[in-house]
Amino acid sequence: MVTLRQLRYFEALSRTRHFGLAADQCAVTQPALSMQIKELERELGVELVERRGSAIAVTPAGQEIAARAEVILNQVRELSDFARQHQGVLTGALRLGIIPSIAPYLLPAILTEMARQYPALDLQIRETQTGALVEELMRGDLDAALLALPIQQPQVETMALFDDRFLIAVQSQAAQDWATGDLRTRIGQERLLLLEEGHCLRDQALQFCHIANMQARKALGAASLTTIMQMVAAGHGITLLPELCAQAEVDRQRVALIEFPEDAPMRTVGLAWRRTSTRKNDFIALGHLIRSLKQPKADSGRPAAP
Repeated sequence: MVTLRQLRYFEALSRTRHFGLAADQCAVTQPALSMQIKELERELGVELVERRGSAIAVTPAGQEIAARAEVILNQVRELSDFARQHQGVLTGALRLGIIPSIAPYLLPAILTEMARQYPALDLQIRETQTGALVEELMRGDLDAALLALPIQQPQVETMALFDDRFLIAVQSQAAQDWATGDLRTRIGQERLLLLEEGHCLRDQALQFCHIANMQARKALGAASLTTIMQMVAAGHGITLLPELCAQAEVDRQRVALIEFPEDAPMRTVGLAWRRTSTRKNDFIALGHLIRSLKQPKADSGRPAAP
């Protein structure tokens, strides 16, 4: 008889195309995983993979079975989630993904408040970029994700939590130069420091600034906002900084924040989950908690809006 364990192992193998990586993800030894795959092939009577040492190629039959296995595993997760609802809201394990431009600034408060209000919840955190979070969400590896909306995925339901406006971060000595003139025009004349490819914050900044030239797009691509803010402080460029991040990232002696006088660009922070999930009540409760923790506007010593 086909077992859920066999389906889990084969789903991981078909996704990673590598016995060692699949075994690590399933927390088993490689021989144990290989044995279960062979048992699954014998049970189904079809060859699922072509073995090439530790790497593999999935056969056409294996690709179809892997897709069906993913559906079955998701349904089993949702069955467990449905049963858990009878134990109360926000109990048991909940796997939450968070993008890096939100996690350091909200996560500590989230964990503190969760421990106080929902002590029976086991909140498991995964921090990575939006693309990976959405993939893992759809695959069932995550229950929900905290990120910037919108998400272009029809199978995902979302809940907007709050708007997070952008500020212009410049070196303190240059702040007076920004007191007059059109800010959007001025931004286009500066070196814009951005996060590396894959971060939604980079895409949002490029979209707002309408930067199309390759020289600007090839500018510094940093792995963290902390790196970018150090570059700004040293006078190597400017950046657009979400207000949520300002209090933690801004050195008041070295960096000034400029407000847009009107129609400030902003991102919408929200929660996302699979439409088929039975834990919607959990996600709504989590969303309300996060919304209540939204940090007040940071007093970062910025000059008045020009």
